[in-house]
Amino acid sequence: MVKNILRFIHREITGLHQAAYLLGIFAFLSQVLALFRDRLFAYSFGASHSLDLYYVSFRIPDFIFASVASVVSISVIIPFLVERMQRGEAEGKKFIDAVFSAFFIFIVSVSIIAFALIPYFIHIFFPSFGGADAAKLITMTRIVLLSPIFLGISNFFASITQVHKRFFLYAISPLFYNIGIILGVIFLYPMFGLLGLSYGVVAGAFLHMAIQIPFLIEHKLFPRLSLRVHFQSIKEVALLSIPRTLTASSNEIAEFFLISLASFMSAGSVSIFNFSFNLQSVPLSIIGVSYSLAAFPALTRSFSAGNHSEFLDQMITSAKHIIFWSIPVAVLFIVLRAQIVRVILGTGRFDWNDTRLTAASLALFAFSTISQSLMLLFVRSYYARGKTIKPLIINFLSAGSVVFFGYLLSQFFLHESLAKHFIEVLLRVDGLSGTSVLVLPLAFSIGITINMIIHWIDFQFDFPAFTKPVFQTLFQSLSASVLMGAVSYFCLNIFSNFFSLNTLSGVFLQGFLAGIIGLVVCVVVLKLLGSIELQEVWDTLHRKFWKTKEIVIEETSV
Repeated sequence: MVKNILRFIHREITGLHQAAYLLGIFAFLSQVLALFRDRLFAYSFGASHSLDLYYVSFRIPDFIFASVASVVSISVIIPFLVERMQRGEAEGKKFIDAVFSAFFIFIVSVSIIAFALIPYFIHIFFPSFGGADAAKLITMTRIVLLSPIFLGISNFFASITQVHKRFFLYAISPLFYNIGIILGVIFLYPMFGLLGLSYGVVAGAFLHMAIQIPFLIEHKLFPRLSLRVHFQSIKEVALLSIPRTLTASSNEIAEFFLISLASFMSAGSVSIFNFSFNLQSVPLSIIGVSYSLAAFPALTRSFSAGNHSEFLDQMITSAKHIIFWSIPVAVLFIVLRAQIVRVILGTGRFDWNDTRLTAASLALFAFSTISQSLMLLFVRSYYARGKTIKPLIINFLSAGSVVFFGYLLSQFFLHESLAKHFIEVLLRVDGLSGTSVLVLPLAFSIGITINMIIHWIDFQFDFPAFTKPVFQTLFQSLSASVLMGAVSYFCLNIFSNFFSLNTLSGVFLQGFLAGIIGLVVCVVVLKLLGSIELQEVWDTLHRKFWKTKEIVIEETSV
């Protein structure tokens, strides 16, 4: 039994779609756990001041993860590992040890410094929390500081496993992260209060890392900590990773600013923002992250080999499939937003006002789903070519635009009552308090869309043959999605007469059936339009992508 499980986990996955779908399936499972986690939060706290404290405690550790742990992110390490492994296993292992040692010392040192400065950071960026709240927030943040260490090490391990095409290991790691948080809510919160939630986060981060260790040990790839500094290897990685780290941290800075703005708004605003952000992250994780991660090794190998036509083909294929999936999902999220929020979060202390605000925020986030997914692909295409300055500049411009629009819209919403009323009526939240939080997802979507457009224009300049085939898929997917959205909305109104909307089952069946009928319409329209992506999806599933080459595990004596 154990050996069968290990064989399954250690399978080698080949092919873009097979790897993307595998990552997508496990991303979906991880998101299911994440949604269950959020449902527990909604049931226990609702959109409340206490949950605001929990979410704010993540901001500084998350920034450290984005700005420090991304030094050894997959997109940075994989090209170096591929090159070293081609020279021989000994050279590869030497590189692994050198970079791991330097990274471990670096991130632990940064975390220790941050531990000491947390009170000052809280006072500067989140001054709305004072007294006992500030003391609790400081303690929670210091506990969560362990998570970027574990997650950073886990990302380094994932670079090794992905080079060896063990996508299963990378794919299942987030499952264990969410399991740790869920256990924290169920078991640790009753024992330790809000601090128990922080302990759960740390436990989940540790499990995220630990699941990959057996493979590394078995194949003698587990890094050895050494105080000997291999300056050449570290220099090569640092020169490439620093711009990428700044690129990643620019987005985190934008989110950090939005959360800081939310903390000045009514109680529960931080929670509303995070609930809706987590919901919109489901399609992003399943589609954008999966395809960009699956495509990156192939993009790197193609460009390194000088095969630019193959590189372009991979980009076109990935972009077309991201668009093919993202637009219908975004439209469904907009049309079915209230049903999605009520089914997933509508329980316990999460009341109807929380539901309406979160649904409106989700709709605004959904407009940028395709932009977020394509942005991930474009950024990795630059990294595969060894370019780091352009995405850094573009992302900082995007982060600046998010900050600018966040502040501008919050002031506009505060002083222009007519515009505020228009947005509230449009999103069906008129008459509710706390609607000012809606400017934050709006600012985020505007900034991310600007980011994607600039990336697309720049990539088109380098590869003029990119846009035309992608636009064909864009037209087909958008056309089918608009019809799908209209049919789903019409069905919602019909089914409201057949199901009780005061029960979970009634709301679920209303949204589920409306969505299914809409999806059937979408598939029919795509078929009539001759969608190549629809046929490719069917062919990939028909071949049963999980039937891939199996890695034989040697018998060992006990």
